[in-house]
Amino acid sequence: MAEFDDPNALVAATYRAHYEGYRRMDAYSPFPIEELHEALGAHHTRLPLIVLIGGITGCIGGYLLQYWTASMAYPVNIAGKPLNAWPMFIPVTFECTILGAALAAVLGMLALNGLPMPYHPVFNVPRFALASRNRFFLCIEAQDPRFDLEQTRGFLETLGPQEVSTVAN
Repeated sequence: MAEFDDPNALVAATYRAHYEGYRRMDAYSPFPIEELHEALGAHHTRLPLIVLIGGITGCIGGYLLQYWTASMAYPVNIAGKPLNAWPMFIPVTFECTILGAALAAVLGMLALNGLPMPYHPVFNVPRFALASRNRFFLCIEAQDPRFDLEQTRGFLETLGPQEVSTVAN
């Protein structure tokens, strides 16, 4: 983990790390930096697909539940109307679609973000407490395919940081 005292230095270091082939990295700052998302090699998320699948599942589930109850489980012939009168199923089907999509969005977001995570190894670095005040950190994770402890530490030192720390798990 490299510590910087300037947001521009953090963005420049992140661009360079991405250019050098590091892909599993994260940056921490006390305020949002718009360029940082792009510098980290922003990738598209699968969350919209998860929400779509949740909505379709809710839609089909809501409709089938109403169909089953109205025409199979408890068939009641009212004024000669058909048991499967689909126009009356529309409001509940719509609400089940919204419910399924909303639940998929919340649960998918939590799963894709790796939450809940009550503890993260970066808190082992004593100076990381300054990340919420006035310091900026770039952390290259050990899961990165290009990661080698000595080589990565040497690379981070060439970026001009205030300090380079090893994050112990």
